[in-house]
Amino acid sequence: MTKASDLLVQCLEEEGCEYVFGVPGEENLDFLDSLERSTKIKLILTRHEQGAGFMAATYGRHTGKAGVCVATLGPGATNFVTAAAYAFLGGMPMLMITGQKPIKKSKQGRFQILDVVDMMRPITKYTHQLASADNIPARTREAFRLAQEEKPGATHLELPEDIAHDPTDAVPFKPSYVRRPLADAKAVAMAARAIEAARAPILVIGAGANRTMTSKMLLEFIEKTGIPFLTTQLGKGVVDERHPLFLGCAALSAGDFVHAAIRKADVIVNIGHDVIEKPPFFMNGNETTVIHMSVKSAEVDPVYYPQIEVVGDIANAVWQLGGQVAKQPHWDFSGMLAARAAEVAHRDAAVGDARFPIYPQYLVSQIRRAMPDDGIIALDNGVYKIWFARNYTAYRPNTVLLDNALATMGAGLPSAMASNMVYPDRKVLAVCGDGGFMMNSQEMETAVRLGLNITVLILNDGSYGMIRWKQANMGFKDWGLEYGNPDFVAYAESYGAKGHRVTSAAMLPGLLDHCLNTPGVHLIDCPMDYSDNDRILNKEIKELSAKL
Repeated sequence: MTKASDLLVQCLEEEGCEYVFGVPGEENLDFLDSLERSTKIKLILTRHEQGAGFMAATYGRHTGKAGVCVATLGPGATNFVTAAAYAFLGGMPMLMITGQKPIKKSKQGRFQILDVVDMMRPITKYTHQLASADNIPARTREAFRLAQEEKPGATHLELPEDIAHDPTDAVPFKPSYVRRPLADAKAVAMAARAIEAARAPILVIGAGANRTMTSKMLLEFIEKTGIPFLTTQLGKGVVDERHPLFLGCAALSAGDFVHAAIRKADVIVNIGHDVIEKPPFFMNGNETTVIHMSVKSAEVDPVYYPQIEVVGDIANAVWQLGGQVAKQPHWDFSGMLAARAAEVAHRDAAVGDARFPIYPQYLVSQIRRAMPDDGIIALDNGVYKIWFARNYTAYRPNTVLLDNALATMGAGLPSAMASNMVYPDRKVLAVCGDGGFMMNSQEMETAVRLGLNITVLILNDGSYGMIRWKQANMGFKDWGLEYGNPDFVAYAESYGAKGHRVTSAAMLPGLLDHCLNTPGVHLIDCPMDYSDNDRILNKEIKELSAKL
């Protein structure tokens, strides 16, 4: 006979689990005891459950395997909620394991007890209380299957304290072999005819296309047909953005240069679209044909109602389409490419602005120069995310980790940590606003303790900058969004990290190079000047793009 918690760990091992991130509690002690004896899984003890969840989700984003995290009941489980929503909306496979008081007999009344399973239901693909040790293999296999199946997301298992040490003779299940269904050949043929008949087709690459084989097939399709492409924020890097047919990233919902390019199209091939992202374009009438290509059929709303749907494995669908679509002499992409050229000229005009505090366009350009092709930047959420989405050229998939689904603060540092664990030989930079950094700054200790090599760049403006920008845009008084900060350099050093402070634009390139190429955890305090956000993002760009 086997202890139930031993069986659960064996099931995790069978699924290929490498790490369990989290903060155990007394209700997890049997599980912790079993994990200690595992030779395949390493416990990553974090300082907060939210950080553990973000790390597990990012592990899943990089690998396609469900990242695993653990917390106790009650407050431990509630601290998982934001990370669960982050993974659920963002399409990142993750399994959360939480503890619970004994369910067969308890002497503590309702102390700390919440209905965690029901709480997790709206923000997970699957949630279940393990009420029988014998069912652990089936429930664990189901949790992993659903977490990793398209669209990936969060799942949850609750292991009560008394069930955890029950005996069982059950054994782990082996993972199943499964292939995604293929798109219908007639739907592919209809899409091909519409593309060839178009005057100016365009490709929009979204979150669901951010998969290894899809990236390869899309590049081949673009090279063969010569059709230009743009991305959503979660589609950045699927195809190398240095490509001459790249038209930009839809970082704003409307009124940007990329939307001027979209206006030139009469057929939009929307690849891997997910309505959790801000719409990269708005449908208005039926004058433009939209082809929806994804693993699932379109979720129709007032601004998205595609006329043709190609539903199935995206990589295979693109491959099928590539066999049927030939480059057409009547296609005209001149207007789209002119819009991109205007955007590049507008961007490059500001990258040399060496004012201090640091200008966003200058910051982005210097980070791009400092990062190698395979380097990873992990962004928190703030107004700077728009500048990175628009101006940072992504060369490879999953090298720009930003959240345009839940759009939560606090994920930048934990995401960078998990990235370094998955890819220890690649340069990793967390880009955090001062507000977002402080939400999980305690994980600096975890990063130092684990011996990670990461750089944390704090964009310091002493306020919740994104909301201040929106506040100004709506004509409200600038009020209620400023705060004080600690001495970030001293704060980093108190954890055993290396602290640095930017005092001029001229020193930024050298400091980035030093930190990225010196082992250990580095923190850079970088004062920011966001004074032109409203003028550029809300006025200048929209006025220029409207003329194209």
